Amino acid sequence: MDDFVLYFKMGLNHVLDFTAYDHILFLIVLAVVFSYYEVKKVLWLVTLFTLGHSITLALSAYGVLTISMDLIEFLIPLTIFITGVVNIINSNKTSIKKDNTNLILALFFGLIHGLGFSNYFKMMIGQEEDKLFPLIEFALGIELAQIIIVFGILILGLVFQNFLKVTKRDWILVCSSIVIGFAIQMMMERVFW
Repeated sequence: MDDFVLYFKMGLNHVLDFTAYDHILFLIVLAVVFSYYEVKKVLWLVTLFTLGHSITLALSAYGVLTISMDLIEFLIPLTIFITGVVNIINSNKTSIKKDNTNLILALFFGLIHGLGFSNYFKMMIGQEEDKLFPLIEFALGIELAQIIIVFGILILGLVFQNFLKVTKRDWILVCSSIVIGFAIQMMMERVFW
């Protein structure tokens, strides 16, 4: 049980660590296009991201996949930037909530984000033969932390759109633009060529 708590907390802290805010920025641009009443779709979004994240962690933990960390550290803010730009491009479309682009981005970019944590995770589990349970426990912590962040975003969206009368379009534009600004700064700091 102690191991479960250890890996679960590590998963929680991986996402909720405000000094490593790239995960939170990505969750913001993924979730900002949804309303509070689309909880089911947002939960799919979070789960697909966790699935992608866990797949690359597993591939790395079992030694199947090794990629340059400099490249991955650049690709993470690039994924945030791309998602924000997609939000801005689609912000005028009335059918944005029926678009599955963010679901696809969540899975694909989850793969990239998982690689960003893979070296640390390999050190964390060391030479343990049983890597599956730590991976699952860690993924459950990530899942819960992401749900917490996403519900916070949805509640803020509800307050801004329903009580402060900010249009959904403006909510998406402002949030995505702010996140894009952070992503550009992160990309410039992590240029690897």
